[in-house]
Amino acid sequence: MASLSLSLTSPPLPHHHLLFRPSRLNPNWGLSSKPRLLVPAIRASSIETALRPGGAVETDRLPSDIRDGTIQAVDSLGGRVTIGDVAARAGLKLDQAERALQALAADTEGFLEVSDEGDVLYTFPKDYRAKLAAKSFRMKIEPFVDKAKGAFAYLIRVSFGTALIASIVLVYTTIIAIVSSQSEEDNRGRRRGRSYDSGLMFFRPSDLFWYWDVNYYRRKQIKSEGGNNFIESVFSFVFGDGDPNQGLEEERWKLIGQYISSNGGVVTAEELAPFLDVPPIDPNKEQDEESYILPVLLRFEGHPEVDEQGNILYRFPSLQKTASSNSSRRIGRKEYIGTRLAESIIGIDKYFKEKKWQFSKTNASERAMVAGLGALNFFGVVILGGLLKEMTVTPGGLISFVAQLYPLLQVYAASFFTIPLVRWLLLQKTNSEITKRNEARLERAQLLELPNPSLRRKLVSARDMASQKVIRQEEIVYSTQKDLADQDFEEREWDKRFKQLESDYRENA
Repeated sequence: MASLSLSLTSPPLPHHHLLFRPSRLNPNWGLSSKPRLLVPAIRASSIETALRPGGAVETDRLPSDIRDGTIQAVDSLGGRVTIGDVAARAGLKLDQAERALQALAADTEGFLEVSDEGDVLYTFPKDYRAKLAAKSFRMKIEPFVDKAKGAFAYLIRVSFGTALIASIVLVYTTIIAIVSSQSEEDNRGRRRGRSYDSGLMFFRPSDLFWYWDVNYYRRKQIKSEGGNNFIESVFSFVFGDGDPNQGLEEERWKLIGQYISSNGGVVTAEELAPFLDVPPIDPNKEQDEESYILPVLLRFEGHPEVDEQGNILYRFPSLQKTASSNSSRRIGRKEYIGTRLAESIIGIDKYFKEKKWQFSKTNASERAMVAGLGALNFFGVVILGGLLKEMTVTPGGLISFVAQLYPLLQVYAASFFTIPLVRWLLLQKTNSEITKRNEARLERAQLLELPNPSLRRKLVSARDMASQKVIRQEEIVYSTQKDLADQDFEEREWDKRFKQLESDYRENA
């Protein structure tokens, strides 16, 4: 039997459910000998207050990734959602999804609906995006902030490449000037000066502005597909192109949430292993360690259950209730166990795959050009250092300026190859670890395609225990959309309705 360091006690009620009167508890809990039904202790005024906190824009207080993920989930689910719907679709923690939905409802004139079982739904008008955009100052300025960040990032990238060109020009200009100043023949020195002046005329400083133009390489068609222009290639060669897995962690949790929801809220640890960081399979050791699933339990408020055969399964109650009528038809169908398992979850990847880090996205010719110019600059700095040491007179003008700048030129020339070398060594280790994690997850996915008899029975048991409750409109007993004059939720009205339900329950017991 699989082992898990977690108590198998009855889980607490989900935090997003309404409070219930302690005098009316479910008889299955064993706290009362008299069977009573759950009766919501609801106050309409408290719900209205929660949805209308004041003039502040509540959505602006949310992190942008949580806000955007929630909005996308609400759009894809038709504007009527439960907290579990949004958590599963956006990969958010339940408390994050709850706070985001409350803020979104407060800012867009959304409203709450409460079912007869106490489940809360959030409903949004069709134009809720327009209302939010009109009210939120943060959402208005975010596009400009993003553009400014992009411009600053591009400025950093091109500045390093521009520095290479500037360094080469300064170094070799100074070398020519020193050689010219040391000449004993005035005529030869002047000819060198004229030749040097001609060289300056050949290199037009205005050409540098072309490199700083973001669209220059597109207009001149010197950028290959997926590559960079020369100035950006310098930065890419030295510092790389950033994390290829940026945002992939959020995608991982979306995959996990959608998988659990698509399978009725009850899964095995083996089913989630292809999405998590798991150790490689040891053929000489029984695979009974399931501690890797703890982050999933904490994020989606799940808990372990033991079936009749002694298998540990994991139930996620909040992901078993949905407002979407397009609920999965695969729940409880055992023909998807085995080779068709990966095909049964349409739109969900077979396993979570990390991308390897690239040394640089530049092609071979671009890297050769950048390395060649870097070597040209490095040898120029070395030669310049020897000439400066041999000078017997105090330099002036350009030579004096470059002499003071020489330590920086040395640092730049040395770091141009030191940083890529260190980065390449680190990338070898990082990519090796990524390969091991991907291979471990792939092995777990392959086990699900051809499960052994024990695992097949466990998967079948999970499907038997799976369920999904679609909260329909006729089950709604309270809505903040309606006027309180049309909804009398005094104590006697609740008692009258639930006494009838309690009577039906006793008759069927």
